[in-house]
Amino acid sequence: MGVSAEMSKTEKKTEKQRKVTRQLIGTREVTDYSLDTYRGDRLVYFMIKPTNISVLSEESISARIYALMTVLKGMAELEFLCLNSRESYEDNKRFLRSRMEQEDNTAVRKLLEQDLIHLDRIQVQMATAREFLVIIRLKNEKDSEVFPYLSRIEKTLREQGFIAKRSGKEDIKRLLAVYFEQNVTTEKFEDFDGERWVIFGE
Repeated sequence: MGVSAEMSKTEKKTEKQRKVTRQLIGTREVTDYSLDTYRGDRLVYFMIKPTNISVLSEESISARIYALMTVLKGMAELEFLCLNSRESYEDNKRFLRSRMEQEDNTAVRKLLEQDLIHLDRIQVQMATAREFLVIIRLKNEKDSEVFPYLSRIEKTLREQGFIAKRSGKEDIKRLLAVYFEQNVTTEKFEDFDGERWVIFGE
């Protein structure tokens, strides 16, 4: 009885430690097509391929706006999210500025200034690197109704000229990584820290 109770206590502690980060960001589970939250929402993401409007005529831009308005009139439950799809260098730039203020050596100060200029150039080149998402918030929908509903939304977006793709599990994990830590360089994201180092059968 005592051993069983102790095991249960240890298992509960381990389970609690495993959930801490997920609870912190409000994410219960990443499924094959959604992000489930602790509030009972199931978030489905559609990735929209952006259009370079700087090369479009005024008529084409007006047509794009009208198409988006048509989508919104047909489905008021849509939510939109815009993310950077590249790293942010603001923290690095702040650090370089503070080092420049503290540095007495002129040569080192010039090197720090060149680093700052280099980061500015990189950021300008990536300023248009954005990711646009349409979010569907599902509450109490039955599983049998979910996929026809999502297919209808995807079809509506495509009919209005938007190139849309429903996000899968790896897409959602990447979105979380970009949103929470500006990580766009990792190719495969782990479900748990250190998962890649675990070798089963050893």
